[in-house]
Amino acid sequence: MAPPDTSPEAGEAPRRTPLYECHRELGARMVGFAGWEMPVQYTGVIEEHRAVRGAAGLFDVSHMGEVRVRGAGAERFLQRLTPNDVAQLVPGRAHYSGLLTDRGTYVDDLLIYRLAADDFLVVVNASNAARDLAWIREHGPDPEGAERAGPADVEIADEGDRFALLALQGPRALAILEPLASPGVAGLRYYGFLRGEVAGVPAILSRTGYTGEDGFELYLEPEGAPEVWRRLLAAGAPHGLVPAGLGARDTLRLEAAMALYGHEIDERTTPLEAGLSWVVKLGKGDFLGRAALLEQSEQGIRRTLVGFTVEGRGIARQGHGVLSGGEAVGEVTSGTWSPTLEKAIGMAYVPPALAAPGTQLELDVRGRKLPAAVVELPFYRRRKKSA
Repeated sequence: MAPPDTSPEAGEAPRRTPLYECHRELGARMVGFAGWEMPVQYTGVIEEHRAVRGAAGLFDVSHMGEVRVRGAGAERFLQRLTPNDVAQLVPGRAHYSGLLTDRGTYVDDLLIYRLAADDFLVVVNASNAARDLAWIREHGPDPEGAERAGPADVEIADEGDRFALLALQGPRALAILEPLASPGVAGLRYYGFLRGEVAGVPAILSRTGYTGEDGFELYLEPEGAPEVWRRLLAAGAPHGLVPAGLGARDTLRLEAAMALYGHEIDERTTPLEAGLSWVVKLGKGDFLGRAALLEQSEQGIRRTLVGFTVEGRGIARQGHGVLSGGEAVGEVTSGTWSPTLEKAIGMAYVPPALAAPGTQLELDVRGRKLPAAVVELPFYRRRKKSA
């Protein structure tokens, strides 16, 4: 199923991030996305994509949602609500997880930051932000005092308006950020974060991202975000830093085989099917969807997510059919032309028997059959620096 329609009502203007005027100054092409007016590109998707792979790109992702969960019962609540093991997080660490239905399927995927022993920041997708907040509250304490699954000693607050979010991504990201940031940023491990400053503006500096590259996500007070944006672009120019839009963000995440809600994951899909079993900690105790996932893990999955490359010309997009031996066997979830590999790539759900790399498939693109081959994921893996 597609993400919920969160576009503005008729006559209602789309929301704008604190960086809207910065994007206009740079000549960005603005588009509507999840009720927001967002930059899809500045100079071009391919150019911005390649800049992130070779140097660095700066993204405005302030449309993402943030939910604060705190109180003496916060850990216990999130442990019950999500499949990853929240108890393993220490302050200064984050992890990838999800909100699941009782069928073990996705409401959304998300990040959880442990700010303190009893204080968490949950970051959700823009297209699902309102629904996710409602879901979390529905499973939390009832303000009327009625019986609910959630503990009473938990406070849940929508803090989306408290944060602007910048993503600085690419092999030169640290070199650009370090001179402007609080000490310690260079020592952050992947999914580590610290609370400090960037260009004098208070920030949460997180070594996370959605591009397959090293990089940082910077949670800032909205008023200070334009100054940080401009300072980063100025400091990064000698390193090859460019502003990058949502178009490049999507091609980058697809090369890195990162799931996108409404494409690879949705309310029909479990983490086990999506190749995300590593976020499911069945041994931690009960959580929403655990029984269904335990049953699926014992019985086996009926479909699995694979990567493919197109052999020849043409691009398969979401919803196009996948054929084997002339029979329909699955559906494409995402597809694009890869600027890094210089070929058409995509992901699709197929039966496990067709998941081995090298398996030949056909893609039904509006009646035209494109030959394709299953390949190992991710399509792109960044080179790690030698010790």
